[in-house]
Amino acid sequence: MEKQLQITASRGSEQCSLHSEDSIPLPLTLKGLKCDKYKTGVIDGPACNSLCVTETLYFGKCLSTKPSNQMYLGIWDNLPGVVKCQMEQALHLDFGTELEPRKEIVLFDKPTRGTTVQKFKEMVYSLFKAKLGDQGNLSELVNLILTVADGDKDGQVSLGEAKSTWALLQLNEFLLMVILQDKEHTPKLMGFCGDLYVMESVEYTSLYGISLPWVIELFIPSGFRRSMDQLFTPSWPRKAKIAIGLLEFVEDVFHGPYGNFLMCDTSAKNLGYNDKYDLKMVDMRKIVPETNLKELIKDRHCESDLDCVYGTDCRTSCDQSTMKCTSEVIQPNLAKACQLLKDYLLRGAPSEIREELEKQLYSCIALKVTANQMEMEHSLILNNLKTLLWKKISYTNDS
Repeated sequence: MEKQLQITASRGSEQCSLHSEDSIPLPLTLKGLKCDKYKTGVIDGPACNSLCVTETLYFGKCLSTKPSNQMYLGIWDNLPGVVKCQMEQALHLDFGTELEPRKEIVLFDKPTRGTTVQKFKEMVYSLFKAKLGDQGNLSELVNLILTVADGDKDGQVSLGEAKSTWALLQLNEFLLMVILQDKEHTPKLMGFCGDLYVMESVEYTSLYGISLPWVIELFIPSGFRRSMDQLFTPSWPRKAKIAIGLLEFVEDVFHGPYGNFLMCDTSAKNLGYNDKYDLKMVDMRKIVPETNLKELIKDRHCESDLDCVYGTDCRTSCDQSTMKCTSEVIQPNLAKACQLLKDYLLRGAPSEIREELEKQLYSCIALKVTANQMEMEHSLILNNLKTLLWKKISYTNDS
């Protein structure tokens, strides 16, 4: 007889509470909702005991301003981290603002009591097939997820652990952290409790190393902000090392072990780095599986190409004969990364490589998904850029 998932639980739904970015909140409502569900066996996870029993998981400064974007600095057993909760709505609700009203998402309703481990594996497999496409190695990923789901490492997955894992697997960032858990530029997952999860903190949470309170940001002209950003960048060799990290991350998500992921918001605020100037991703919510995005955007009604955009950077085209969006994204991740890095790297670049660097960056920005031999060009340009940068900084103290 197949082993049963252990704990009985009731259905529940909730949204995380909202706090001002500049406050030092103690989100008692958020904590109370999680702990009530933990104590009744609805949810479980390695962070639940610290949050609700020993109280060694602390919330600090709130870093978000929207109910769908809950993020706090935190400390867990004396280790700094970032606490996130219910970070994204279902992907199909993210296209535009007029499609349909926001829907309350019911959390922790699956799997149900009596579900076997084998049935839960089949549920996860079907979810991955829909999100990632028919990859040949999805069973390996399912087994990896079950290892993560077993938060207390007792060799069993309780119903609370399964419900928590299922809720978290709806979030692209969580899935990507699991897939890329051994990669250098992906923040490490420290633990979870229900749909709340803790990831490692990053010392510098902007590509430019400067962040301001959101109230001040509202009143700074964009042109002045760009000039101010440039004043606070690290030295050029350190910028080159950070840039190499971004190029390596692009490699990680480009036709990785479980398919291609698309970077749909490559703004500087989503990238950070540590005290060794190694790039670390800060926010991966808008990095989505290509298969998933194609299914959701194809055949969507459009008047122009402007209607066929997800995030800020994933663009398809509008077929004027059918007035439907096509499914093929126009720019690969590498082109978008190079657009972000162009001014960052050319400012202060050593004179002996500036011309070649500029040439490589513009060739990179011109990459199109539909180009003949795109994958070969992609690999060639990426390797040339990394080689050029490494050659210049290999013997410097900053590297």
